[in-house]
Amino acid sequence: MNYYFNKTIKGTFEDVIDKVTKGLKDEGFGILTEIDIKETLKKKLDVNFRKYRILGACNPPYAHKALQAEDKIGTMLPCNVIVQEIEEGVIEVAAINPMVSMQAVKNEKLNAVANEITSMLENVIEKL
Repeated sequence: MNYYFNKTIKGTFEDVIDKVTKGLKDEGFGILTEIDIKETLKKKLDVNFRKYRILGACNPPYAHKALQAEDKIGTMLPCNVIVQEIEEGVIEVAAINPMVSMQAVKNEKLNAVANEITSMLENVIEKL
């Protein structure tokens, strides 16, 4: 089982960010954090890097369920989704596979939540 699922699509970087954000919203996720890797690496290391953003997505009802099932699970939240420009007009979107990241936690209640979140994130990627 792969630790992520992904899809490569054509479009502008910003348009794909908008599509991903809307797709996440349609599945009940909000964006808690947004890290612009290109900007950060330029600022901190003065290096040039491709357009690459990490979106920290959270579905509050499921995050609440997960935290009730396992109080340390916050170390694995939010669910990260990356958007990166492979070449101009070719954008890859990838999301964490929660089932893989949760395998180390032996908790049946958490597994059920992770399974649902996995389906929801896969749905976002498939619909792009």
